[in-house]
Amino acid sequence: MIFGPIPPPRRATQAGYRDRGGALVDDVLFTYFAAPHSFTGEDTLEISCHGNPFIARKILEDLHARGCRPAEPGEFTKRAFLNGRLDLSQAEAVMDLLQARSDRALQAANAILKGALGREVDRLIALLVNILADIEAGIDFPEEDLPPENKAGLRRRLDELAGASGRLLATNRYGNLLRGGIRTLIIGETNAGKSSLMNRLVGHDRAIVSPEPGTTRDYLEEPLAFGRHSLRLVDTAGLNAAPSALERLGQEKAREQAGSADLFLWVLDSTRPLPALPDYLRSRMTPGNTVAVLNKSDLPPASPPPQPGPMPTVRVSALLGAGMEALEAAVAKLAEAARVEVGPELIAINARHSSALRLVKDCLDTARIELDRGAPAELLASSLRSALDGFGSIAGKVDNERILDSLFATFCIGK
Repeated sequence: MIFGPIPPPRRATQAGYRDRGGALVDDVLFTYFAAPHSFTGEDTLEISCHGNPFIARKILEDLHARGCRPAEPGEFTKRAFLNGRLDLSQAEAVMDLLQARSDRALQAANAILKGALGREVDRLIALLVNILADIEAGIDFPEEDLPPENKAGLRRRLDELAGASGRLLATNRYGNLLRGGIRTLIIGETNAGKSSLMNRLVGHDRAIVSPEPGTTRDYLEEPLAFGRHSLRLVDTAGLNAAPSALERLGQEKAREQAGSADLFLWVLDSTRPLPALPDYLRSRMTPGNTVAVLNKSDLPPASPPPQPGPMPTVRVSALLGAGMEALEAAVAKLAEAARVEVGPELIAINARHSSALRLVKDCLDTARIELDRGAPAELLASSLRSALDGFGSIAGKVDNERILDSLFATFCIGK
């Protein structure tokens, strides 16, 4: 034993750490966590040493010499899942927590880590188990005096389950925005101030700013924490009705980027008339994904000033930094519009959850079609069991005993 007798659980204890040769390495705190009340559900000892990397390395080398080994990537979280301390969605949320780059991403990761997604999935599983139990009761026990089939009632319950599952699936888009950052394209005419705006937002000279038009020939990308969200800010070549050959290449890059943009910042020079948009942008930009940014508000406006129509509009001066708070609020409003409410907590599913819920949706759609067509109950039950597997893959495998428990609790079979 390095520290002598095992101390009381969850109590930090001060001691000298001595290596195998008896030499004092550091004065440390150690805490014992007894199973199952630890992160992994196993007996765990945590050692807190001083922050000198040399001291930490000396302690690790001594522990390895005593027979310990370094943890594999994700091993602690994997052990926590295998020991039932976390479900699959919570285990994934640990990585989301480590990679969070915004307040909203952190909030979503913490909500799932605390079990918000697992509880919602459990609620949907319970609804499905009850429906499936009713159907399978008629299949397995046809001689029992069971309630008569209520097709309309069963259809309503399936519709309710499908609607709730659909709302959960719809949180995938917001989840993608939180995890990957909102891909935000800065577009506008040459010399409208796009690069100046990007530099103002990122806080340093990321893009070249010059009175000469067309200085941005390729796109520039920069991550940015903006308010409660994270953006992937992309500055593109200026729009020009008569571009040079080099400018044309830059505008082709801008066109490619527009196809994957989540949000557009349409930078307009408020001292000039409203420019026309190319067809590829006009078809992509809507009031739901675009903020019109009237730049150069420190200068006298054009007469009449540019009117970008139904787009949310803010007035800024990228040169002086005016209007940034209004721009942040406008971006946040559009980002929050992608959020789908599922209960009181922020739930934003990932790609794996989305794939599972799409399977659930397909199975529930099939079940409803089978019900409407009067298909045999066995086919209906098979589709619902597949939906149950989809739900179960989100948090962990569903135990079929739950169906039997629900069945026997609902009907006094064998009485």
